[in-house]
Amino acid sequence: MKNLLNPWVRTACLCIVAVIISAPCQAQENAVLTVGTESVSLADFKHIFLKNNRDSVITRAALDEYMELFINFKLKVQAAEALGMDTVSTFQKELSGYRTQLARPYLTNNDLLNELVRQAWERKQEEVRARHILISCSAQANPADTLKAWKRADALRSRVLSGEDFEAVALSKAGSDDPSVRENGGDLGWFSAFQMVYPFEEAAFTTAVGELSSILRTRYGYHFLEVTGRRNARGEIRAAHIMIRTKKGADDDTMKAAEDRINSIYDLLGKGISWEELALKMSEDASTASKGGELPWFGTGKMVEAFENAAFGLTEDGQISSPFKTSYGWHIVKRLEYRAPASFEAAKRELQKKVSRDSRSELTRTSFLENLKDEYNFIINANALKSLKRIASKQDSVFFPGHPLADIPSKTGATTLLSIDNEVATILDFVDYLNIVKIRSAEAGANTIIDDQFKTWSDKLLLDYEDARLEAKHDDFRLLMEEYHDGILLFELTDQKVWSKAVKDTAGLEAYHAAHVSDFMWGTRANVDIFTCANEKVAKAVRKAVKKNIDPIAFQRDYNAENGNTLTLTSGLFSKGDNTWGDKVLADVSNEIIQEEPPYFMTYEGGGDEIVVVHVEAVRSPEPKSLAEARGQVIAAYQDYLEEQWVRKLRGNTPVEVNENLLHSLAD
Repeated sequence: MKNLLNPWVRTACLCIVAVIISAPCQAQENAVLTVGTESVSLADFKHIFLKNNRDSVITRAALDEYMELFINFKLKVQAAEALGMDTVSTFQKELSGYRTQLARPYLTNNDLLNELVRQAWERKQEEVRARHILISCSAQANPADTLKAWKRADALRSRVLSGEDFEAVALSKAGSDDPSVRENGGDLGWFSAFQMVYPFEEAAFTTAVGELSSILRTRYGYHFLEVTGRRNARGEIRAAHIMIRTKKGADDDTMKAAEDRINSIYDLLGKGISWEELALKMSEDASTASKGGELPWFGTGKMVEAFENAAFGLTEDGQISSPFKTSYGWHIVKRLEYRAPASFEAAKRELQKKVSRDSRSELTRTSFLENLKDEYNFIINANALKSLKRIASKQDSVFFPGHPLADIPSKTGATTLLSIDNEVATILDFVDYLNIVKIRSAEAGANTIIDDQFKTWSDKLLLDYEDARLEAKHDDFRLLMEEYHDGILLFELTDQKVWSKAVKDTAGLEAYHAAHVSDFMWGTRANVDIFTCANEKVAKAVRKAVKKNIDPIAFQRDYNAENGNTLTLTSGLFSKGDNTWGDKVLADVSNEIIQEEPPYFMTYEGGGDEIVVVHVEAVRSPEPKSLAEARGQVIAAYQDYLEEQWVRKLRGNTPVEVNENLLHSLAD
């Protein structure tokens, strides 16, 4: 049997993409296209065609047109491969990075992921209120301390079950370790999905109102909770507020003065003084006063409860609450906008992101691993693991810095520790891993470290084994990787052969321009000064000044200084489409409305009393653009020319065969 970690396997894992992508299609009888030695199956071509023509009716003409583009694409990719561009380290690193991202959806239990997304949405439709008792216990705690913490939680839960008051138990000596218990008695207020760690959320949403949950473990320790309420989700609200601050412990006179002040503001609102003015001048929330008191969107759990109740108690946009008090002071709140909980389809994408980032995603990973273990006949040699623990137990300070696990007998080291299909990993493979991985808590003891690290190591081996087989198992993933592989190569080689070459090849660009000068022509152009005049009086002054050859810019400046901004000037050499008034002149010239030779005046009506006086200095007939004037156009055309020549050469050097009957079988 092969070793899972031998050099051949490591290399195969890294190169599996290239091997699968470059392998020619073996199903020649289903090949719709053959380019050189590479064949493309009908199924693969159909997948690619439909991906790029989703909404089109499939006609023979459309298939033929796309096939020509696809042949050119394949020829270019093969040219890049012939140059070894797919073996360059930068290419392989870039493709590997894309592959890591693209493989993620294939390395999880997507059915369970979809169930968790649906569950999260359903939970977002309601809110739960609960109180809890926490017994702190580090995730790295040793078994003895973990058991001690669990027993303490169990004892407190038994006291509540026997009839003691929940809050009294939470506040009692050796009660809850939650620092906030002194202020809230363990009450966490209202919350919905994603507002608590997932194990806690799961307990809250699966426990009936008035009931105690079982003891649960989170990264904070052991908890149990009592659900005290359940209601429909409130949604989200955008609101503004005016606040008069009060400090904790303030005397009665100060508190009364604050109340009187907020009441006076409320009275002013009733008299029609604008909300924005009062917020700016009288609100003591410096962060919002200048913005009319406006707050960001919020939902349950984002504000103190009294504020949320007042805000969500408003039923219409623009409605204003009566003054109310919170721990921060006195407020008046105004509802600006409200949105109800989103539908499943509207929320689905965002919920998928949240589930993937949330601890509940570990459920999909665990489920996926269990499925892989069944599929690949995953076997652990428990006796070999025990042997390794015995060796570790005899070594002083093992796993502490400078104390690797050593002195493994060669026969023991060669013992199979686990197998996946027909491939194995040995005790020595695992020891090598143990001695290079960073052990965060050596105090946990050798057995705990070995168990924890073995799970991490074996899970990774299993995922890597599956990862290396994704292209063979999933056609859609294989084709996606081909798309990225070919796309990167095509970009690099096309840049060399066409895009950058057209920009850098000065001599070639000049020669191309000289040979195709008639393709880069100016149309008829008008060289004009356009004066927009406030009235006929200004227009007369303009004509007089132009006839005296006064500089137009100087005339505009001086005239506006004396008469206000009654004159604007636009000058230039305009082609059709550059300027509205230039277009009118060109149209009049084309229609032979104007018979005389420039210079001359054209007068048009603007809006209202405005008069537009156009002084036409010249009308230039079509003429070639210089390379500098047409550089962008010439580069684009030269690029097309270079690509055409390149493809013609590739087609001349590589045999191409299309099975037209098979191709046209895809037509509707």
